Amino acid sequence: MPKSMPLPDELVFLPLGGSGEIGMNFNAYGFGPPNNRQWIIVDCGVLFGREGSSPGVDLIMPDIRFLAEQRENVLGIVATHAHEDHIGAIAHLWPSLRCPVYATPFTARLIMGKLDEAGLTSKLKVREVPVGGKLTLGPFSMDFISITHSILEPNLLAIRTPLGVVAHTGDWKIDPDPMVGEATDTAALEVLGDEGVLALVCDSTNALVPGSSGSEAKVRESLTALIGTLKGRVAVTGFASNVARLDTVARAAKVHGRRVALVGRSMQKMVAAARETGYLKDMPPVLDEAEVADLPAHKVLYLCTGSQGEPRAALARIAAGNHPNVSLSKGDSVIFSSRVIPGNEIAIAEIQNKLAANGIALLTAEDHFVHVSGHPCRDELAQMYRWIRPKLAVPVHGEMRHQVAHAALARELQVPQAIVPQNGQMFRLAPGRPELIDEVPSGRIHMDGRVLVAEGEGLAKDRRAMAFAGLLVVSLVVDNKGRIAAEPVVLGEGMPEAVEEAVLKAVEDTLAKNKRSDPDDLAENVRRAARRAAHDAWGKKPMTRVLVTEL
Repeated sequence: MPKSMPLPDELVFLPLGGSGEIGMNFNAYGFGPPNNRQWIIVDCGVLFGREGSSPGVDLIMPDIRFLAEQRENVLGIVATHAHEDHIGAIAHLWPSLRCPVYATPFTARLIMGKLDEAGLTSKLKVREVPVGGKLTLGPFSMDFISITHSILEPNLLAIRTPLGVVAHTGDWKIDPDPMVGEATDTAALEVLGDEGVLALVCDSTNALVPGSSGSEAKVRESLTALIGTLKGRVAVTGFASNVARLDTVARAAKVHGRRVALVGRSMQKMVAAARETGYLKDMPPVLDEAEVADLPAHKVLYLCTGSQGEPRAALARIAAGNHPNVSLSKGDSVIFSSRVIPGNEIAIAEIQNKLAANGIALLTAEDHFVHVSGHPCRDELAQMYRWIRPKLAVPVHGEMRHQVAHAALARELQVPQAIVPQNGQMFRLAPGRPELIDEVPSGRIHMDGRVLVAEGEGLAKDRRAMAFAGLLVVSLVVDNKGRIAAEPVVLGEGMPEAVEEAVLKAVEDTLAKNKRSDPDDLAENVRRAARRAAHDAWGKKPMTRVLVTEL
């Protein structure tokens, strides 16, 4: 019999996180025939749990079982930059992949810190790629092209394969004067466009925002002037990862005769990582928070974590009046040098209200020029398309509305084709026209304390139910003939005492009708009666559990 023809090579794109959402970025590229692809992973990030939707969950990560099941074909994880939504899951998911990890020096330093916390440094060393360097993994050859963002060393990856070139932007903006770190290598981007680009896989965060995001240099001018108008202690809070902003605030403080103290572990870690990798050589010296406590108020500036209302961050503790070394009072000021991430509005407002109640002045991006976004607005997106000139636009890193607007803009710019991927959808990029060819298992897993659990296991759902209507437990004791052998016990947590009394009566009435019953049937009858009684008495249905002890 004649041998079957070998299947042709394909270049495919598979997002498992970061499409249809902002955060948890995880993108995979595969090359080879369908039955024998080799893969690279670009970024491996997290989302942060929120008490309202996922109580008790610290981190949310992509479900990567599709790649974990073929990890022998995964050539490596390549990080575009060091934000948590791009590297925060590496230490947690690497044991399922056990592949090399590659990053430029600053990003590598922060990943190694996470691996150290996870006890993985004896098993994995991040392999450094120099800024502007190259990397080859199997059929993938990558150029790291410097771009600008709100963190050091962001990279656009020019991913070359035998079937074409993909430009993967990571997070970016166009900032002609980023203050710290490399400027966008526009010459390299133009050369890449001249070479011919099959697809541009691109950040969509600000695709609905007209104009440009603005320059860090302008923020430096504005913050310096603003700090000069303030009299008491000044606290500035923002994203710790924005090293250029930290440098800006320290320099502004020096101009006005203030000493700077870093308040919060993330601030300290970022500054240390930047200095260890050759940055911030000229940054004014920073002091420990306890060292400035005795200075006159007009000589003090605190750089604080907690701009998003994080309950354990420095600013939350300062606002609550329980920080061990930092206190603010009437006449002092807090500058929020950041944007509000959607979903954090209530937490931020709570902290701002506490500060305002103590007579502390609040200065935010709503009324002062104290922040610029790290993501491209529509004019910047248009410029990137003019440089790259791809045949295909692939919007990622955004909610669906952002991705759809991005795709529409690409079409307006005469990009021949655009696709809007969702997590778990595998697209053939080449050869031929782009095409959805498969949908693989995808979803989310939760870091619940120290344990990884699947999102569908219901822990968050159960906790939300308990938060809304409490927990009701009924304890029954039966003998070996199924008869009630003791008085029932009702325990309610998080509900009025009158509800427990109504439930106890309903349980007793149910037991009177079920004097001898199968324990499982008895438990279910009692559960229904208890929950119904709670609803009749209270208008809420608590989470209800019935425990049956058999003698």
